[in-house]
Amino acid sequence: MEEIRNIRLSENADSLIIVDQTKLPGALEYIELKSREELFDAISMLKVRGAPAIGIAAAYGYALCAKEDCEEQDFFRRMDDAERYLASSRPTAVNLFWALERMRQTLRKNALLPRNEIVDRLFAEARAIHEEDIASNRRISEFGLELIEDGAGILTHCNAGPLATSRYGTALGPILLGRERGMNFRVYADETRPLLQGARLTAFELQNAGVDVTLICDNMAGQVMKEGRVSAVFIGCDRAARNGDAANKIGSASLAVLARYYRIPFYMFAPLSTVDMDAASGKDIKIEERDPSEVTELYYKERMAPEGVKVYNPAFDVVDHDLITGIVTEEGIVHAPFEENFIKAFQSKKARTEKENAEV
Repeated sequence: MEEIRNIRLSENADSLIIVDQTKLPGALEYIELKSREELFDAISMLKVRGAPAIGIAAAYGYALCAKEDCEEQDFFRRMDDAERYLASSRPTAVNLFWALERMRQTLRKNALLPRNEIVDRLFAEARAIHEEDIASNRRISEFGLELIEDGAGILTHCNAGPLATSRYGTALGPILLGRERGMNFRVYADETRPLLQGARLTAFELQNAGVDVTLICDNMAGQVMKEGRVSAVFIGCDRAARNGDAANKIGSASLAVLARYYRIPFYMFAPLSTVDMDAASGKDIKIEERDPSEVTELYYKERMAPEGVKVYNPAFDVVDHDLITGIVTEEGIVHAPFEENFIKAFQSKKARTEKENAEV
């Protein structure tokens, strides 16, 4: 398996290098981002996508903004402007705001240091966010692997693999980790209309890893479940509310209803940074609505809908918590009652982190 480093700093730390995911699977192209405008474009146009990956990219981008030339008296104002600007690139994935808040706190905590030292601290924090995601993905993958047996059939939607994170991924993590250990799974990947993340990215990643993957149209999921091909549904998560309602790529809620009908376990995968305890329920999650052209013409040689037809194009939907079997995090599998068990998971992570830091 070829390992793809989808996010990394350049050697002299003056730019961020990402895989342009809009070009996959036809071409594996890396692009360099040097300005806040280029990073904004990369996030908003889905050149970098997936909640954890967006957070990592935003953290590095914030640190790069600190290197921009400006008068000393303008530095903190410009950094506040950069935070607001980057935060406006996409509204649903909470990791974006979580990462930028961590970077802002690092800036404020070190505000009295010389500017070059502030910049160093910001890059160190961005690297920490990146490294933590790698470790988190590995733990999520281990916990997820406990849910499936060798030979299991798994249905997935959108893309929650290494391209959406740092390594292994979230929902695809157990599959890729299991494959490394000689296990074999049958994966059914929804194409994921309208942006085809399943067809372009998930199928690409799983095929690259030697996984038995079958691509299906989104509206075939019920038939595949009815035929008994699916042991579990594994999907990612872009934001979870404290009651367990969870937003993911549009089409996820329909899968959850189908899985309940066919009595198939439905698991969502997310690092705790994706859990928004300020959101009481899914009603508090802002759903991004994207350009109608993604539905009518983006991946077609010719326009496939009549001119002037109205288009509704929400990028996400919210899965009600009572349809979710469990949410797999780096601290284990969180079940209902979700709010109570999210709090326990956050406490567990804090205790584990403090222990690990003490041992260093």
